[in-house]
Amino acid sequence: MAFRVLDSSAFYAGIPFSSNEPGYITSLIYGEIEHIKKDHDAIQILIETKRLMIRDPEHRFIITVNDAAKKSGDFPNLSHEDISAISLSLQLEAELVTDDFAISNVAKNLSIKVIPVMTSGIKNVIIWKYYCPGCKTNFSKVTECPRCGNRLKRKPMKN
Repeated sequence: MAFRVLDSSAFYAGIPFSSNEPGYITSLIYGEIEHIKKDHDAIQILIETKRLMIRDPEHRFIITVNDAAKKSGDFPNLSHEDISAISLSLQLEAELVTDDFAISNVAKNLSIKVIPVMTSGIKNVIIWKYYCPGCKTNFSKVTECPRCGNRLKRKPMKN
């Protein structure tokens, strides 16, 4: 049986409630979906029946994911919750259930199998480059052009 780590988008799509496969979430994802818990006891039932387990990734996997996200250019678009889900998938060698394109891109860069929920998922792994739309200069570590002050945009690098 394959392990699956669930992003919050899996809960909004109802995946854990309609599947008998066990899944994992991190405590950060649990906090993100807490409002679902308040509306019904469904999440608590999943936890009590061991169809949903809460586990946090080891720090070394978080570092690996942060590095991969910075390398791909996705880091500014990922939350701590996103990083935790990717990290746990990497640690458990688990499939990752998500519709988030930045999460999917980083996960695929780390050879994690991604299962999209309500979209067709990403087709290609992308390395983003950031550029100033004003002076057309490329950057990698900043969000604002130090030359002219414009907010940076991003586009995929060509192979």
